[in-house]
Amino acid sequence: MEPITLTTERLLVRPFLPQDAEAVYLACQDPDIQRWTVVPSPYSRADAELWTEKLAPAGWQEDTMYNFAVVGRDGGPLLGALGVNRCNLPGTFEVGFWTAKQHRGAGYTTEAVLAAARWAFTALAADRLEWRAETGNGPSRAVALRAGFRMEGEQRSALFNKGTRRDTWTGALLPADLGLPGTYPHRPSPGVSGAL
Repeated sequence: MEPITLTTERLLVRPFLPQDAEAVYLACQDPDIQRWTVVPSPYSRADAELWTEKLAPAGWQEDTMYNFAVVGRDGGPLLGALGVNRCNLPGTFEVGFWTAKQHRGAGYTTEAVLAAARWAFTALAADRLEWRAETGNGPSRAVALRAGFRMEGEQRSALFNKGTRRDTWTGALLPADLGLPGTYPHRPSPGVSGAL
């Protein structure tokens, strides 16, 4: 897929560029980003260069991962990162994100997630966008809730991060949650009472 840029009221959500390496390196020195995401720890300049020059562009070329730098609409510093990744189930994608420490609390990531969700539902024919974070990552959960994700529970040992299997919170957003049509019909559960 050709890389694209999404525009919101305050943001450009655009593909990473090689010149983003220094900003990515600096943002990923934050212990919270290293703790709660799967970025390497410690995080080196070589990691940032590998990400911006090879891994992020390869995802677009291979049509498997669509990684975006989140920046102000009128320019300015890197505010965060967001990725939309294909899952094995057709029409299912996963979203992941981080926000640079000094830009947290302004709603930028929620705005970027909503833009990426609308794009996934319309351009990628997604029928389900999943969010997952390690249990205890309250800020990530707050972003997902503000973006309209419905929490679906906890999965044991569902994330492998830095040599350890970890439990996760999970949630999902469907096209109908944003007033958009789905690619395939969705038959919600009618509700089952009693034990199976």
